[in-house]
Amino acid sequence: MTDDEAVTAADSLARLLRETAAELDARHARDEALAAVKASRKLLLVHTSASMQPAGRAWRLGVLLLGRDGEVWATGRITRATEPKKEQGLSASVEERRDARRAASKRFTEGEVVNFEHVRLPLDAESLRSGASDPLLLRDGVVHVRWGRGPDEVRELRAYLADRSEFV
Repeated sequence: MTDDEAVTAADSLARLLRETAAELDARHARDEALAAVKASRKLLLVHTSASMQPAGRAWRLGVLLLGRDGEVWATGRITRATEPKKEQGLSASVEERRDARRAASKRFTEGEVVNFEHVRLPLDAESLRSGASDPLLLRDGVVHVRWGRGPDEVRELRAYLADRSEFV
């Protein structure tokens, strides 16, 4: 693939993402909160809990999160802002999910869906060409999305966004 083809694909991608965001915004589609996680710290004898800081809003479109200005992230983890009930000494993974709900409940509205540990995707031509924008990939000058782990779980991004946009 030539440099010009990659640049054209990156320009088309940016336009597609902005158009999709504008369409979702115009129909007041349900968006979700984004959060940046601040890790827990230990200072002398004081241990602080992990916390979540609001970091904007986005529409969840399968394996992608789309912001209002066309920026896009690979989805990370998700929780609901709710104060967990009493602790029961369950497995580490259950306790980790409880901690995430608790951290979200301190900064977001009760019951709100909060996305965290998402990864902003570079949308420039070189990143698309090199694979640095995974799950976005370039095939024959057209941007596709890898929505699963199997070799057949790749779809042209325009069709993927159109399908996913119907459910938000």
